[in-house]
Formats: sequence, structure tokens, C-alpha cells
Amino acid sequence: MTHDLTQDWPAPERPRPIVICGAGGIVRDAHLPAYAMAGLTVAGVTDIDRDRAEALAREHHIAAVHASLKEAGEAHGTDVVYDIAVPPHVLPGLLPELPDGAAVLMQKPMGADQAQAREIRQVCRDKGLTAAVNFQLRFSPMMRAVQDAVRRGLLGELLEIEVHLNIFTPWHLFPFLIPMKRVEIAVHSIHYLDAIRAVAGDPRGVFARSLHDPRADDFAQTRTSVILDYGPSLRGLMSINHNHRNGRKFQSAWFRFEGTEGAMMVKLGVCYDYPNGEADELWLCRNGGEWEQVPLTGSWFIESFMGPMRNVQRVASGEDTHLHSGVEDAYRTMALVEACFRSMERPAEPLTLD
Repeated sequence: MTHDLTQDWPAPERPRPIVICGAGGIVRDAHLPAYAMAGLTVAGVTDIDRDRAEALAREHHIAAVHASLKEAGEAHGTDVVYDIAVPPHVLPGLLPELPDGAAVLMQKPMGADQAQAREIRQVCRDKGLTAAVNFQLRFSPMMRAVQDAVRRGLLGELLEIEVHLNIFTPWHLFPFLIPMKRVEIAVHSIHYLDAIRAVAGDPRGVFARSLHDPRADDFAQTRTSVILDYGPSLRGLMSINHNHRNGRKFQSAWFRFEGTEGAMMVKLGVCYDYPNGEADELWLCRNGGEWEQVPLTGSWFIESFMGPMRNVQRVASGEDTHLHSGVEDAYRTMALVEACFRSMERPAEPLTLD
């Protein structure tokens, strides 16, 4: 039964070429390899650094280098899908350059905060864009399988969702995060919050604390605790520590989904020995049975990057009826992130010792 769990997003029958805005590392290391794996053609690229765009075009045989997104839009119109991979704070000012009615996939997060997410959502509505956000963890084979298993009732009533990370992340690889006031939840745990939403929907509320750590002294936060309020039955929590320098033996990076009829464990392989990583794993146990490993069709990096683009392509051509990570849904993930930061501003209930 586990072998027929849905893991992949179907390929479009009539794929459109892709035009990429942004020629940074995530495009080079994940987007382009995933699109090549999916058999999708990249027709153009633009970047504020022309030399970087031209180097990427030479390396990946991209036909056109455009001076700006506006120029790319004038050249291609709505016959392509635009892949916008730029820093989040740039999105509100950049999206208006797209042609009305265009199909677009933008890199996560959806702006720097909920206020910018609201701006982005309004631009997409005003211009009639078929727009999604690249929250790709929910598209990974392991998370797609979890969504399918929960939807089919294999776990029974869902009672527990837990995310536990105790790893060492080499923060020196991300110097651009140093000036940011919002780090761990905003750029890392946002993936987990979005993946949880894809399985269980929106929580009623949240309690969160995200902390600085002297072992990663330049960064605002690298440890996080989150409790998600899903009412009286479903318990949701996250415990995240990126600074475990004590070897692989007791490192961990996993999701646990548990219900009245069974449980699933998801190993987040990319988190170990980053950026080298280990294999992702998915395990299922039905009550009274043995743990069974579910064979996966791919990994979070890089196969999951095929899913969001395939979904946008298929909605644009009428093959899919909805965007799995469309801006309307992605906005709700941004609202959850914002609620986490608001929670951090409120004091915990003090002890009464009298």
C-alpha cells in the first residue's frame, strides 16, 4: 500500500518555456538542475548583475539574456512562466514589471514580512497573475506521500505533528543573513510551518520563542521553539537547534506524524552535514505492525523544485484547477510566521509562588 502513495506532481502536457529573474546560487544549484530533470526549457535570464546572468546563460545554454524583467516581459509576454528568484524585499517593486495575466513562480518567502506579503498578494490580484510561491518542501516526495497518507486515513485521526532538529548548520555560508533581524523562522523554519499547514491546515494560534546563540554570534536567532494550537486533539510543536557541535551521533532532523491508526517519520536528509546532506527517508508504522520504509522517488533537494513549477505550468494551461502553493495560500503561511514573531513580543505567563 505504501508504494502507491502520491509523491510527485504530474508533468505538464504542454510545457511553456521559463524565463528566470535572478542568477544566484539557488537558481544555479536547484532551479536549473530540477528544470533540466523535468525536461523544461529555460528561454531567458535576467539579473541586476549582467555579467552573472551572462555566465549562467553560457553555462546552461540559455538563449537570451535580458537587461531587466520588464525587457523580458516585453520580449516574451504571457507565453512563458516567469521564475522570480530574488531577495524577498525586492518582490513588491519587481512584480509590477510582469505582463498582466502572466504565470509566475516566486522564491520564498513571500516578501520580508506579512505587510509585504499583503502588497505582493494585491499586485498579483490587480494584474491577474497566475502566481505561486516556491515553498518546495510541501512538494518533496516524502511530504507529498505524507499528505496523501493523511488524506486517505492511513494514520487515522491525526493527533501529533512534531518537528525536531538538533544539527550543526554552517552559518558562515550565509553572511547575507547577518544584518537581518528575523532569521531562523523567517528563512528556515518557515519551510516546516508551511509543510505542516499543507497537511493540517491553519492552526488557531501559536506560541513561539526564537533565540540567539553565542555559538552563532553574528546571527539574530538560530534556535526556535514553537507550539501550534490546533484545538483539543492535535498537538503541534517544533524544536529547532542549529548549533549542535557534538558530532553526528545524536544529531536529528525529522518530522513525526502520528494518529490513532499509525505514524510516519520523515528524515530531512539535507540538514545533516549541510550542504553535503544525507538521503531523505520516509517510514510508516500501522498500529501493531512493524516500521516499513517507503521508497522515495527523489529528495527535497533537488527533485522537490520540479513540483511548484509543474503546478504553475499546469494551472496556466488548464490541466490543474488550483495552485498548491499559490499566493493566497502562501499568504497564510506568512501570516503564521508573523504570528510567531508577535508571540515573541509577549511575555510568558509568570509563575505564582505565593
